[in-house]
Amino acid sequence: MNIAIFVAISVALSEILTSLMSIFLQGKITPDYLITGGVVSLMVSGLVVYLLRQVSRLSEDNVNLRREIASRQEAEEMVRSTEEALRASEARLRLAMEATRQGWFEVNFQTGEVIVSPEYVKMIDYEPEEFRSSLQNWINAIHPEDRDAVLEVFRECLESGCTRTMEYRRRTKKDDWKWIRSIGKIVELDSEKKPLRMSGTHTDITERKQAEEALRVSEEKYRLVVENANDAIFIVQDGMIKFPNHRLLNFVGYTDQEIAGVPFSSFIHPEDKDMVLDRHQRRLRGEDAPSTYSLRIISKAGETLWVEAGTVLIDWEGRTAVLTFLRDITVQKKLEEQLLQARKMEAIGTLAGGIAHDFNNLLTGILGYTYLMLMKTEKSHPFYEKLKIIEQQVVSGSELTKQLLGFARGGKYDVRPVNANDLIIKTSEIFGRTKKEITIHRKLQEDLYAIEADRGQIEQVLLNLYVNAWQAMPAGGELYLESGNTILDEQESRPFNSNPGRYVKISVTDTGLGMDSETRKRIFEPFFSTKGMGKGTGLGLASAYGIIKNHGGIINVYSEKGHGTTFTIYLPASVKEAVEIKSAEGSLLTGDETIMIVDDEPINITVVKDLLETLGYKILTAQSGKEAIELYREHSKDIQLVILDMIMPEMNGKETLSRLMETDKEVRVLLSSGYSINGEAAKILDMGCKGFIQKPLMIEELSRKIRDALDSKDS
Repeated sequence: MNIAIFVAISVALSEILTSLMSIFLQGKITPDYLITGGVVSLMVSGLVVYLLRQVSRLSEDNVNLRREIASRQEAEEMVRSTEEALRASEARLRLAMEATRQGWFEVNFQTGEVIVSPEYVKMIDYEPEEFRSSLQNWINAIHPEDRDAVLEVFRECLESGCTRTMEYRRRTKKDDWKWIRSIGKIVELDSEKKPLRMSGTHTDITERKQAEEALRVSEEKYRLVVENANDAIFIVQDGMIKFPNHRLLNFVGYTDQEIAGVPFSSFIHPEDKDMVLDRHQRRLRGEDAPSTYSLRIISKAGETLWVEAGTVLIDWEGRTAVLTFLRDITVQKKLEEQLLQARKMEAIGTLAGGIAHDFNNLLTGILGYTYLMLMKTEKSHPFYEKLKIIEQQVVSGSELTKQLLGFARGGKYDVRPVNANDLIIKTSEIFGRTKKEITIHRKLQEDLYAIEADRGQIEQVLLNLYVNAWQAMPAGGELYLESGNTILDEQESRPFNSNPGRYVKISVTDTGLGMDSETRKRIFEPFFSTKGMGKGTGLGLASAYGIIKNHGGIINVYSEKGHGTTFTIYLPASVKEAVEIKSAEGSLLTGDETIMIVDDEPINITVVKDLLETLGYKILTAQSGKEAIELYREHSKDIQLVILDMIMPEMNGKETLSRLMETDKEVRVLLSSGYSINGEAAKILDMGCKGFIQKPLMIEELSRKIRDALDSKDS
């Protein structure tokens, strides 16, 4: 607009000057007037130019002003938008904090004022209008056990300006404690870079902390259970042992670090390894496999241990594994082996007793007729020596059956209180005279308890052990004999099925070749022998075992290959005093009394009848218990003695004796059997028998026992 005015004024001035020049040329005006007019025109023109310039500046200022106004309006609009966005953001932040149970705080270090959000106030059970806080109050509200740790983190935050996190307990209005997780950061520094303000958030983590504590307590309980369990507990994953408890480490003798690098299979006994690994793989594949079974493991020291394993398939750290429990059953297994051995020996003993019984019945007939033939044969007769040989062979056969019966349960004959030292001295002197290459050492307790035993059988046991030691020392050696008093408790006696109490201990130790484990297991079996064909029957140690067991005792062996052998015998002590036994006379004793023989074996009846008639006795016979009762009723006044067989069909010796005693309480009975005095025979003897005679019947012994029964004081 100002440009247009400027142009118009310029045109007007130009026209004025042009008109003045025309008038001047026409002479209508003077030159002075023309100059004056021109000057005026120029002055007016300059004034116009000046005014136009001022107008132009004002116009530019106006444009600039409008632009500034527009810019300020735009800035104000942006501020309004920013404030609205900030308010929306704060609202969203407040909603988020409320949803996450968070509150915020701000600390002014100059004033010590602490500003907190309503969420934090509610967090500690206050109402917003009643809560007042300061930095010191905030510190005082922290649990004393947490205060030092919190202040240390607080100082680190002030020094570094970095974001720091603290977890602590804070007292509430209800005077209890809540766990708070606080995250803070320095948000303003002064000109000297010192902190002015800190801002951050608070979160209630009480429930999480309670859950963590409950989990910790639970884990501690399980840890205590696992670590103090009697069972070894561990996890097998990828063939390796993980998470072993102390029981396992003590059990196998490895440290925690050592066992971590050893595959589980390396602990398994070679004979059990295939079985265990097969079941382990089947279980991992989800197939049916026994979860409980027994196996042997090898400790670090090389010891073989029996364990019972229990297994459970589990997920461990995201992968399949097997939770394993091992219970030490080594002692139990040893007890089972000893019990099994005892039962096996008992069964073999029963069989041996039955064989000996039947064999003794056969020998009775052979020996009896041999006696009869010898009694009627002159020494000059060519058959006399042959008959004596038969007699000797039968006697040898009877010794064999005695060994069998000694092995059989209950095989005792003549039990009396004896001093074991006397038996050791007597047998060792006899043995020593024939085995000069063996040096015998005796260490005998002087005040040794007496034992109730069959003297002859215990002597047989000792001689068998001496012979066994001699055979183990072919180049000679040392034999150590020891006796002593001892007491066995229930734990020590139970594996041998014996009673606790006082015992006499006898040990026989040699410096011989020793035995391996397989030989030790079979050493007491009848007919088992390490000697070659024709060098022994294998009954020596078997009969020793049976004799000691029959006396209520224990016989045990310890031996190592190349380190000799020790046999240990425990015999129950007696409260009675030991008595000295005099040897019996070998002459035949005769008589004229009436004797009834009761036996189901016809050959035995015949041969015993002939023998006793030769000795002058009158004989009645019965082949069954029923027949014996009827015969005794008919001749009770005449019969002075009954020789009664213990084993008979239908009515055995015990029942027959009971029925005879109903008929006559004073009946005299001599019990006879191919068995020895076992449990049943002992019961029959206790019923009132006058004695026991072992088949095969030796004529001298038979004649003596008959006279003892007939001549006893209560006749």
